[in-house]
Amino acid sequence: MHYEDILFAVSDGVATITINRPQVMNAFRGRTCEELIHAFNRAGWDKAVGVIVLAGSGDKAFCTGGDQSAHAGQYDGRGLIGLPIEELQSIIREVPKPVIARVQGYAIGGGNVLATLCDLTIASERAQFGQVGPKVGSVDPGFGTAYLARVVGEKKAREIWYLCRRYSAAEALAMGLVNAVVPHDQLDAEVARWCAEILERSPTAIAIAKRSFNADSDSIRGISGMGMQALSLYYASEESREGVRAFNEKRKPEFRKFQK
Repeated sequence: MHYEDILFAVSDGVATITINRPQVMNAFRGRTCEELIHAFNRAGWDKAVGVIVLAGSGDKAFCTGGDQSAHAGQYDGRGLIGLPIEELQSIIREVPKPVIARVQGYAIGGGNVLATLCDLTIASERAQFGQVGPKVGSVDPGFGTAYLARVVGEKKAREIWYLCRRYSAAEALAMGLVNAVVPHDQLDAEVARWCAEILERSPTAIAIAKRSFNADSDSIRGISGMGMQALSLYYASEESREGVRAFNEKRKPEFRKFQK
């Protein structure tokens, strides 16, 4: 596959997959998801690779979720909602290698879900985390909700989704959403240190450990499938479309006038 939206590199046993759309805060469209799926498969089954790093280009954003400019009732790709997001989320869990999220800026919306799904998350002190779905007529009704609750607890997960607040890297660390926070200029060095430690460990033992962790939460895949089916219907509603219109017009949405 020729990559347009991502960068892919392998060096000394580390595969780095970078969302390369800084002009839209590394938001993903259909093609971005397809390229990420391809790259994770490519790195995940390469025996020369021991760890995968997921990153975002530039200093401002790791990823800010679905690109609203590519969203008009459905996104611009395949799948129930026009994004093969279920497949992308699943491949991050299924590859038998640890996946580290390198978060240097905004990890918002679907980007927050990706960072949560990665095995480990290392953040710059400048990073910010949070959800926006209910502000823009969307939600991630699967790994983005049920798995988040396993990571940060039910009460905090509901707060994150219902209020759509922003959380600092320090707050994310305190709630268990990230593993480590470092000064911005030390982020790459810290990620490299974690990668080096992983590469010294037994790859088979790690693969078994990852699969055993996943087995405990794989039922969420079924929740996600059901939720995405409902989300597809929701995206066809005027209530959801109002969120997209308001976002693109830079105004507050008026959701309640469309509520049925």
